[in-house]
Amino acid sequence: MRTGRRIDRRKFISNTALGILGIPLMSHTFRNVAPSDKVRVAHIGLGGQGNAHLDWFNALSDVEVVALCDIDKVRLGMTQKRLLSITQNARVETYTDFRKILDRKDIDVITCATPDHWHALIAIMAFQSGKDVYGEKPLSYTIEEGRAMLKNLNRNNSIFQLGTQIHAGDNYHRVTEIIQSDKLGKIHTVRLWRTGGSPGLGFPQNETPPDTLDWNMWLGPAPYEEYTPVRCHSTYRYFLDYSGGVFADFWCHIADIMYMSIHPHGLTSIESRGDRPHDGIADAPLWIDVDFKFKDLDVYWTTEPPPIPGADKMEIGAHFEGADGSLTCDYNTCVIRIAGEVINDIPEVPKTIVRSPGHQRNFIDSVKSRQQPESNLLYAREMTIPMHLAMISYRLKRKLNWDSMKEQFIGDDAANYLLSRAYRAPWTLPE
Repeated sequence: MRTGRRIDRRKFISNTALGILGIPLMSHTFRNVAPSDKVRVAHIGLGGQGNAHLDWFNALSDVEVVALCDIDKVRLGMTQKRLLSITQNARVETYTDFRKILDRKDIDVITCATPDHWHALIAIMAFQSGKDVYGEKPLSYTIEEGRAMLKNLNRNNSIFQLGTQIHAGDNYHRVTEIIQSDKLGKIHTVRLWRTGGSPGLGFPQNETPPDTLDWNMWLGPAPYEEYTPVRCHSTYRYFLDYSGGVFADFWCHIADIMYMSIHPHGLTSIESRGDRPHDGIADAPLWIDVDFKFKDLDVYWTTEPPPIPGADKMEIGAHFEGADGSLTCDYNTCVIRIAGEVINDIPEVPKTIVRSPGHQRNFIDSVKSRQQPESNLLYAREMTIPMHLAMISYRLKRKLNWDSMKEQFIGDDAANYLLSRAYRAPWTLPE
């Protein structure tokens, strides 16, 4: 599939189209790829989600998994063994440095399931090497990283899909149709929640990293810290140097339905309240509540479910309040309240949104067609910005005013300083 692609991908025509959800898409000229052609994929980051990537893409008949990468040789070896047990004739190379994958001209796509602080840099470097990216959420660690991702995607005519798999589900599509039908009237308030916060993780002593783990590479652009197992692998996200806890992990999954259905704009203020654990070294929020003010819309994030019927039984959810009714949903369910009636659907609202062929299928189809997928980078970045701003408000412990057009805080140098982060040498954020 790779033959001639680097030349063809430079023949870019800037064009505007509407995706299935009314999202701007980019059109690229690109040679037609026969359905029988294999898209050659490499997986970077082989924890639980990375192995899920492997399963999803390896199951597609027009995909060939050709490379695996992880800085933990134990995980790398286990995943290679697992792949060979599933696909006995797989021809796959293994690496501990993702840059060697980017150097290979025969690889079309990378998937990235590394810790959050690596997401943007790996994606940008992949774009620059002529590869398309299926990247895990959250999209980026900072606002500046997301801006650089979009710039490099456009410059290199790349394809990107954010790993918000629930976006492809029928329930989100149906909720969007109902809300956009105006049966609930104008939506004036949205409440989002996800229960759970950061465990303290105790006060473990620093250790010498195991010989099978490249700790310096794991840290990458993040500030240097001595190794302790709780900073690594499955509990890394409870440290602000690498992630933003449960809030940063799940924001995009449930905010997604808000952006799909009403596409809020004109964010003007953010006010976070929260606390960190006091029983350990973790510093991501133990709990966090956030008030967002958009143009004509109030949005509230809470760590506990809001006082809405049935919400207490939902670990994650969204509640839309309109002038004529309300709708409460999670990934798979929907409850509508109109004029005292409680229903699960409004049959007279037609199905107008084309259903997804599957999140990974949609991405591979986009790689072939050169049309951006459903959870494309432009959409994902806009959806991710409020999360970043909320984390800055949490750090500074005060309300912040935001200029959406300039993408800057108003009259607040300290807050604007936190829109980016200097990378640890030798890593730098490409412009």
